[in-house]
Parts: sequence; C-alpha cells; structure tokens
Amino acid sequence: MAETSSSLHSPAYVFLLRAGHRLRPLHQAHAHIIVSGLHRSRSLLTKLLSFACSAAATRRYTLLLLHSIPEPDSFLFSSIIRASSRSSSPSSSLLFYFLMLSLPVPPSNYTFTSVLKSCADLSASRTGISIHSHLLVHGFDQDSYVQTALLVFYAKCGDLVVARKVFDRMPERKVVAWNAMISGYEQNGIGEEAIELFHKMRDAGVLPDSATMVSLLSACAQVGALSLGQWVENYVMENGLELNVVLGTSLINMYARCGHVRKAREVFDMLPEHNVIAWTAMIAAYGMHGHGLEAMQLFDRMRSEGPLPNDVTFVAVLSACAHSGLVCEGREAFESMSRDYQLVPRVEHHVCMVDMYGRAGLLDEAMWFIRERIQAEPGAAVWTAMLGACKMHKDFDLGVEVAERLLTIEPENPSHYVLLSNIYALAGRMDRVEKVRNVMIRQRLKKQTGYSLIEIDNVPHVFRMGDTSHPQTMQIYNYLEELMHKIRNAGYMPETDSVLHELEEEEREYALRFHSEKLAIAFGLMNAGEDVVIRIVKNLRMCRDCHLAIKFMSVIACREIIVRDKHRFHHFKDGECSCKDYW
Repeated sequence: MAETSSSLHSPAYVFLLRAGHRLRPLHQAHAHIIVSGLHRSRSLLTKLLSFACSAAATRRYTLLLLHSIPEPDSFLFSSIIRASSRSSSPSSSLLFYFLMLSLPVPPSNYTFTSVLKSCADLSASRTGISIHSHLLVHGFDQDSYVQTALLVFYAKCGDLVVARKVFDRMPERKVVAWNAMISGYEQNGIGEEAIELFHKMRDAGVLPDSATMVSLLSACAQVGALSLGQWVENYVMENGLELNVVLGTSLINMYARCGHVRKAREVFDMLPEHNVIAWTAMIAAYGMHGHGLEAMQLFDRMRSEGPLPNDVTFVAVLSACAHSGLVCEGREAFESMSRDYQLVPRVEHHVCMVDMYGRAGLLDEAMWFIRERIQAEPGAAVWTAMLGACKMHKDFDLGVEVAERLLTIEPENPSHYVLLSNIYALAGRMDRVEKVRNVMIRQRLKKQTGYSLIEIDNVPHVFRMGDTSHPQTMQIYNYLEELMHKIRNAGYMPETDSVLHELEEEEREYALRFHSEKLAIAFGLMNAGEDVVIRIVKNLRMCRDCHLAIKFMSVIACREIIVRDKHRFHHFKDGECSCKDYW
C-alpha cells in the first residue's frame, strides 16, 4: 500500500498525467519513470499501460509494458481492455482478452462489457458469440451491464432476433437498453419495429433521452412518420432537452424525408451551431426535393462561412445537381473536390456524375466519363445509373450493352434482369424478354415487391399493387375507379409502356390502375381532412404512368400530393410536379 501511495504522489505520476493519451509524451513519461527508479511501481505502470492502450500504441510496446508487470491481475487486464476498446484500435482489446484467459486470470463484468463493445465496433460476430459463451460459463449472464453490452453487440452485428431475446430476458431495462434495441431496429432499416418499441418504452414509464430521440427521428424518417417526428420536436422543446447539432441534424433529416423541406430549413436556421453534418443534411434535403438552386446557394454559403465540405457533402451537392439538371454546376463541383479540397472522388461521386449526364440526355458524355475519369473498373452502381439513363432516353442499343455488363458484375441481382427486360420490351424485342424471364425463373430470382405507405391519424397504412387486405378495400377501389374516370375526362391517357408488352392494351390499363401509390392516394383522399396534404412513401421508383396520373389527381381533388419514391420527392400541385418531369 505504501508503494502505491508514494508512487501516486511522485513527480513521475504528475508527468504521466500530463502526458495523457499522447504517444510521444507517454514514451518520455516511461523514461522518466525508469530514471526515477519507479519502474517496479505497479500503479504507475498500470496507468502508463492504460494510457498507451487508449493512445493506440503499437502492440509490441503495450505487450512489452504488460510483461514488465509481475503477476498481472483482473483489474489490470480489465483496465487495459477497457482502454483499448475505446481507442482507435479496438482489436487490441481482443488480444488482451485472450491473453488474460491463457494466464489464466478471471474476467470481471467490466472485462466483458469492454470486449463486447470491441466486437460490436469491429462487427466481429463469431468472436462475440464465443465471448457470450464465456460469460455464461463465468456466471455474468444476469449482470445488467453485461446484458446491455450483449444487446448492443447483437444489434450492431444485425442479429436482431438474438438481440431482442436478450432484451426481453432482462429483468430490469434502463434507458440505455431501450436505446440500444430501438437503435438496432432503426440502423437495420426496420423503422416500424423501432417506433413500436418506443411506444412500449413509454408505456413502461421509462423516460427517453436525447439518444432515444435521435434513433426515433431516424426511424420516423425511414417510414415517413411525420406526426410522430413532430411530437419528438415538441417533446424536446417542452422538456428542455438540448437541441444540439446531433439532435438538430436528425430533425432536419426527418422533416426532409417526410416531405417538409421548409420545416427542415427552419430547424437548420434555429441551430446554435452547424457542423459539416448539419450543412450536408440541409443540402441533401434540398437536393432530394428537386431544389437544386437552393442546394447550390447553401453550398456556396457553406464554403464561405462554414466548415470545410467533406466527401459526403459533395455526394449531396452532385446528387442535387443531377436531380435538377444543373450540369455546369455539377461539373464544377466535381472538379473542385480535388482542386480545392484535396478530396479523392469515390464510387458515390462517380455515380452522381453519370446520373447527372444521363438524366440530362448527355449519354455520350456519361460514357466518356465512365471510360476516362473512373480509374478502376466501374462497379454495378455506375452501370445502373447509366442503364437508367438509356431507358429514360430510349437508347435501347446502348441500354442492352450496359445491361449485359451489369449482369456480368452482379448476375444474382434481380433488379438488373428487370431493367434489361424492360429495355428489350421497349425496343419490341419480345423474344429477348422471354429469355430474360426464363433465366430469372431458373435462378429463382424475384422482383422486389413494391408498396406504398400513408399515415392517417398517426396510423400507418401499407398498400401493394392489387391489394385487397385493407378493411376499406371495396370503398377504396370504388373511389379509385371514380377518380380514374374523372382524370380520363380531364385529359389523362395511360402510359401503357410502363407494363408488360405482351398484354393487350385494355389489360395494361387495368394493371396500371391499381398500382400501390394510386391505392394509397385514394385511401388518403377518402380519409384525410380536406386541407391535409397527402403524403406517400414508396419503396420503389414511381412509374411514368403514376407520375402522370397523380398530376391530374392533384387538380381534380384540389389537393397537394407528395410522393417519396426510392430516389427523390415529387410535390404534385395544380397539375404540376416539383421535378418538372426531370426524374
């Protein structure tokens, strides 16, 4: 005890604390400890080793330090495992953990919480599962901290079934456990489950914190739950939660993805500070709503008064240019990445550029960009953007060439076969269409099922093409029939190229009539208040016929209709769409 007390008050200890988590000063502190004759001080060496692990020192150096400490105990190992798990090199904590077991030194609950955190950060699922078995053997399966760490590990590794089992078996669930499970659902794209669990959290009387709200807002953004997102904002304001940049950016993203870009800008302007993520979120919000000029104005303001843009910012900028036909502005932004900011373009930037040229009908420029500006072999995302442009501008010969390239890269992706089939059908090459479909049948590839979601009075309603599962099915179909009749009289003519060419014309019109977004809009017009904006979330790209029909619906129903499809937002009002048919 005397050794510990004296060494903790020594100049060497003060020198060590000043060094903190910086490697070079730590090496100097180590030398000072040796010169001071305190190289046998267990407390000093433990502190030095913990600092070195936090600073992500080399494994050789940390192991050398560890071996210099006689008979390392559980406290020492738990300290360095914890420090390593919080460093930029969390894999070191796994090394120390298995070294600890080999000595053998008994682990503690702190050991397991730290090493499971490392497994979660590294997505080391197999190692984490083996550690799960270790903690069962050592009797830590009922420890609340270990249970929470297990829950986070399984959720981050995408095994939500096991994560939920761990969660449900917890005798006491603190807010951290609820947050971990809600975040797990949200980060794995299951927003509905995240929202449902949040309601259970409230029923259980657990007060949410800022971390809860961030995950919940992301879930709301996924499913288009605007009313719940608005409730979150009110809760934050009424309960005095700090509207920091993280929570504020989540609000911006939620409003943007729920079709309320004006409100997103209000939140942006309200934030006391803006980091690069907040600027990027607002630029992306403008871009996805087709407000390319506003996105570029904000980007110019960011460059003059905000933080330096990063590569994600440029993805948002280039996407905004692509969706608004701002070719010159997009070209200049792409060149400025490397010229002004020393950023190396990634796949996402290349996809945006090909998409921008392709949407503008500059197919030759798009192909030139692919051949001359992309150094590595172009991936599937680049060719998918090119194929979409070929289909849009009816260049079927080039489309077939691009589609066949795609199939060599990703032969098991059904969406590529669907696109190729559509290209062949539009070109009238029905023999090729049949061959493509036969390949899909042989390989058991299925087209992704489309759906549309609408929220009425905080209750989500999901529709699929030809859906008959809704309690109001008869009323919805009757209403839609009347609506389609009215828009036909107003001048709407079905875009029958959107469906299979082997069907007769009348069959094609019938197939188009009951697309999921049309059913959702009919339901919304029947059940929402007269002045309520109809908001639809669709998981796939909207077809040209639905786009045309909804323009007419907005006039006949005297209603603004907002549709979020896979790629962007469409604001329909008075027979016009915000995309100006540039999509």
